[in-house]
Amino acid sequence: MLYDLVNEFGAYVEAGGWVMPPLVLATLVLWFAIGYRFAALKRGSVRDVRNLVRRYEKGKPPSSNGVLARALAKGIELRDAGKDELRPWLDDAFFAEEREIRKFNRLIITIVSAAPLLGLLGTVIGMIETFDSLGDMSLFSQSGGIAGGISQALITTQMGLAVAIPGLIVNGVLLRRQKNIELELAQLKDILCSEPSGRKGA
Repeated sequence: MLYDLVNEFGAYVEAGGWVMPPLVLATLVLWFAIGYRFAALKRGSVRDVRNLVRRYEKGKPPSSNGVLARALAKGIELRDAGKDELRPWLDDAFFAEEREIRKFNRLIITIVSAAPLLGLLGTVIGMIETFDSLGDMSLFSQSGGIAGGISQALITTQMGLAVAIPGLIVNGVLLRRQKNIELELAQLKDILCSEPSGRKGA
């Protein structure tokens, strides 16, 4: 069963011409980047930011690791250290988390944008070859005739759209999650800067 699937996929890639291997590689890179972003955009708690701060001060840190949980630990430590002008210190401390939640975003957008164009390039090349073959009528001797040649030419467009459409949808979900976390990090900075230090254990 698996052997048959591999053979069918190999035939599918071969039918699409030289454009197909880059599209397959782009698919693998795309879903690796999406998986990485899913893991990086883990909040660490379902509670809102203010509730997280209050529980942390009472000795109840978040039970799971995540962006807000790590940022909260850094922020509380800096605040209780009595740093003057706390916000610049928080900006520096949160920078690694903010960079992490943006990682691979541009790569995903680039692949999603380029995949349909690469698929279209393969289709154009396939159509050119199809019409060139009409000169000596060689396509009529093959099974499927002209329709078979055009069908092969359209495989790359199909693949390009199959890469781009799911990637576009999933990346939209990830971008909304990223924006929410960025807002929560900004809210966390405001809370830590507005509340006096030394509340831990109160």
